[in-house]
Amino acid sequence: MAAEDDDKPRKKISHEIGQDLSLLSVGDVEDRIARLAAEIERLKADAAKKRASRDAANAFFKS
Repeated sequence: MAAEDDDKPRKKISHEIGQDLSLLSVGDVEDRIARLAAEIERLKADAAKKRASRDAANAFFKS
């Protein structure tokens, strides 16, 4: 079974917090900044959606 797991393609980690950046080019760093900024926006949108859902539930049950 372990051999089957080795055949699966592994997801490439695009950035790891605290990773050594010395081997990256300026373009690579800028690409990572753009990807992380997009991820931050995605997280903010999800948090806002969940906050709205929670607030709606709270309003419903307070009635």
